[in-house]
Amino acid sequence: MSAPASPTPRVRFAPSPTGYLHVGGARTALFNWLFARRQGGTFVLRIEDTDVERSSTDMVTGILEGLTWLGLDWDEGPGVGGPHAPYFQSERLDRYRAAARELVAAGRAYYDFGGPSKRGDAAAADDGSYERRYDRDAALAVTPDEVQRRLVAGEAHAIRFLVPPGETAFADLVHGEVRFDNAHIEDFVVLRSDTYPTYHLSVVVDDIDMAITHVVRGDDHVSNTPKQVLLYQAFAAAVPQFAHVPLIMGTDKKRLSKRHGATSVTEYERQGYVPEAMVNFLALLGWSPGGDVELMSTADLIGRFALEGISTGNAVFNTEKLDWFNHQYLTRRSDDDLAALLRPWFERAGLWHDDLAGARRSWFHEVLGLLRPRAKKLGEFVEGATPFLSAPRDYDADGRAKHLGAPDLAAHLTALGDAFRTLEPFTEASLEQGLRGVAEARGVKAGVLIHATRLAMTGRTVSPGLFEMLRLLGRDEVVARLGRMTATL
Repeated sequence: MSAPASPTPRVRFAPSPTGYLHVGGARTALFNWLFARRQGGTFVLRIEDTDVERSSTDMVTGILEGLTWLGLDWDEGPGVGGPHAPYFQSERLDRYRAAARELVAAGRAYYDFGGPSKRGDAAAADDGSYERRYDRDAALAVTPDEVQRRLVAGEAHAIRFLVPPGETAFADLVHGEVRFDNAHIEDFVVLRSDTYPTYHLSVVVDDIDMAITHVVRGDDHVSNTPKQVLLYQAFAAAVPQFAHVPLIMGTDKKRLSKRHGATSVTEYERQGYVPEAMVNFLALLGWSPGGDVELMSTADLIGRFALEGISTGNAVFNTEKLDWFNHQYLTRRSDDDLAALLRPWFERAGLWHDDLAGARRSWFHEVLGLLRPRAKKLGEFVEGATPFLSAPRDYDADGRAKHLGAPDLAAHLTALGDAFRTLEPFTEASLEQGLRGVAEARGVKAGVLIHATRLAMTGRTVSPGLFEMLRLLGRDEVVARLGRMTATL
């Protein structure tokens, strides 16, 4: 086999559908995608689903949805097709089996009829999935005639690659030249006794068949690379260029996992992050464009991305930094764009009314504008806007204990309601002046009325600017909510 010449880079992202799209996988996909788009190359999506027991169609769907949400479109792969289909490894099994036999015929691999290990059992021996007892000298000593006899008899066997003596080296675009002593590489299995290929065989065969020119993947694959380089050479194929990117760690410098929070890309979507913020954040995990610039559109990232900018040190996934990116992108959205983005969230919360896009559109935009300085995620807009769209049914217990125990508070709030009922104009300045005037006239501190009024309006102890909120709620609603609180006192 040989890889056809490719005038432009061809890269691939090859996830295994044994889980949803992890942020580490998403970052790898992004680096490949940015490189392909920057170089005018091809981005191939390939699904490595040979692990039948752990793979599922739901996980495939989740991976595709995660990539689509991030805006990482693929040029070849599921749903798109391409000249090198199929792009699911489970549909390419015969190709791998034939490739393994090619290696044997060329003297680069051999049959291993070793039986079950002591850890195996009868059931394992039946399905061929057991750990095999390996005796290299014994396996190589089996004559061709004996091999043929045992194959005809249907005896279980694996196929192992015959690692040559010497050294295997490859140039890594991130780490420079990497060398491995072949004496430390065991003759590795390429086809298991259940006739399924191992990762090393399937990935190399696919990369050759799909004319992949650059392999951009995580540092955890560095130890796999010499075995795969040997396979490319055994197939007389061009060895692609490798770029092993740093792993993503949690803030405790341990490999990112669920203990650090969400790891699935779709979970971040559900939490209210926007894709452009996630893309910008992920791009800077282990890559730098140089200088201090941080906020970059996808077009900016494409224009500046280069493999040479990838760091050799591990990257740290800092959720606070992601929140900052998300906040920046949310604040830069136009009023109409933000409202459209938030509409499904308000609908799910049962708070959407069509007039928010019609007669009350300007008012709704003002409400969102009041929340912009604090909201870091989409759900926080819904939480913050809830008191504007629905009167509180109860009051925060701590707030009630702290702010509703002042003597004669019911009378003070009644007086405040009477003052607001006739206040002209109903503006932020006049509302503040009116509240302070009532407080002074009744001999209480303004804070007593401010805290109680905030609870009356929101049911909470924290809100956007109180007087801005009162103006947006409107005279009738403000007076009504003060009356409801007074009744509870």
